[in-house]
Amino acid sequence: MNIEYKNIKDFEEEQLRDLFLSVEWDSGNYPDKLKIAMKNSSSVYSAWDGDKLVGLVNCLSDGIMTAYIHFLLVHPDYQSKGIGKKLMSLMLDEYKDYLRKVLIAYPKALEFYKRCGFNSADASIPMFITTLKT
Repeated sequence: MNIEYKNIKDFEEEQLRDLFLSVEWDSGNYPDKLKIAMKNSSSVYSAWDGDKLVGLVNCLSDGIMTAYIHFLLVHPDYQSKGIGKKLMSLMLDEYKDYLRKVLIAYPKALEFYKRCGFNSADASIPMFITTLKT
């Protein structure tokens, strides 16, 4: 397997839908919105097996101090092969001079993010307002 990493923001809706739904993220049901979200992201790194999108990380940044890593996902068939770690490494390198890199880690991914250098903020509770249109 030869994985190619790209720093691009332009994706086909089907590529995003297939990747996001492969990890059962509801965002995959809104590929038109995901396409725009990627274009509007500060940075996006993606992993490709030929013409198949197999991983992606995106970041929203204030341009100088804080970088919010929003999505990091790898297709299940490609997990545990170092792709997520490489994507995170590319993103962290881009924002290495920023004071803070922030993300929301779900319980099953905690150990992965700790290995990437993240620590839990004990006094923080993630909060959301999610509006889904059906």
